[in-house]
Amino acid sequence: MTRLDQNRAAAILANRLNVNVNQIKNVIIWGNHSATQYPDIRHAIVVNYPNTGATTPLRSAVNDDNYLFGPFIKTVQERGAAVIQVREKSSTASAASAAVDHMRTWLFGSQGDYTSIGVVSDGSYGVPKGLIFSFPCITQNGTYKIVQGLSIDAFSQDRINKTTEELLQEKDQAEGK
Repeated sequence: MTRLDQNRAAAILANRLNVNVNQIKNVIIWGNHSATQYPDIRHAIVVNYPNTGATTPLRSAVNDDNYLFGPFIKTVQERGAAVIQVREKSSTASAASAAVDHMRTWLFGSQGDYTSIGVVSDGSYGVPKGLIFSFPCITQNGTYKIVQGLSIDAFSQDRINKTTEELLQEKDQAEGK
């Protein structure tokens, strides 16, 4: 369900920038569908911002690193729990919509945009092989490929490591270790 988290992150950013959510591209959810996930905006862009036809790095458009690397991350990580707390039930409609978005993107392709998918790790970005982990992927003809070669700074690597550790612990628990 990291597509749900990706959708939530894009909606939060679109609201902040007062743009259509479809203008936000390449937000990445790394790791687990939990409070350790890492919503990464370093490679994200805003299309047609500000209504000039230009593509702008999202970080430049928001122009507030304190927000992007603090409250934004925490809000995305805790959004599901916040919805449950307020509504006293889960956001099933949002989850269903994300599932439909995921299948549409998988079947019809992401058109070169990144989509967050929990897949079996091939060892990319230091994530142990075989671990189910959300990576940025590109889909085409019903197949996916993990996006390779993205620059990962120390902050991002620390976040990726934290969500990896949580997933490894969950794997050990599931295997009775």
